[in-house]
Amino acid sequence: MKIPVNPVALGAGLVAVAAAVGAVFYMQRGAHVELKGAILKVRTQAMDESSAVAIVDFRFVNPSNYPFVVREVQVWLEDKDGKRLEGMVVSESDARRLFQYYPLLGQKFNDSLRVRNKVAGRQSMDRMIAARFEIPDEKLQARRRLGVRIEDVDGPVSELVEFR
Repeated sequence: MKIPVNPVALGAGLVAVAAAVGAVFYMQRGAHVELKGAILKVRTQAMDESSAVAIVDFRFVNPSNYPFVVREVQVWLEDKDGKRLEGMVVSESDARRLFQYYPLLGQKFNDSLRVRNKVAGRQSMDRMIAARFEIPDEKLQARRRLGVRIEDVDGPVSELVEFR
């Protein structure tokens, strides 16, 4: 036995389902906590013959409706051979001293992004991070790319990556 299908009713039902799905997505648009942004500038300074520091200035926005609370900040680089190296993040007080002792770094434009910093929903910020790498400054300058990984206290992770 064949059941008759009314094309108008079928079309109306599909439109209603699509509208409901669209409404759910629209209502949830600000619920995904993440940081979006870009690395603006990277400055390097040799510390000795086998290590160097990178000063990374970046801008980001929290496009969600909820705050992003920083749990951890990491800096990494990919060298010209594709090997990934982790940097040791420098504290805010040590970063201030770096700018005092090494005037060639220029001016310290922004505060460092630190643990427990809160980025309110829909807020944009400019921050910096300093990290020491156990490689010579020449290798740091010859990097393929550099990234800042920022983890929220509730788990989401955002990464800002420099493209060269």
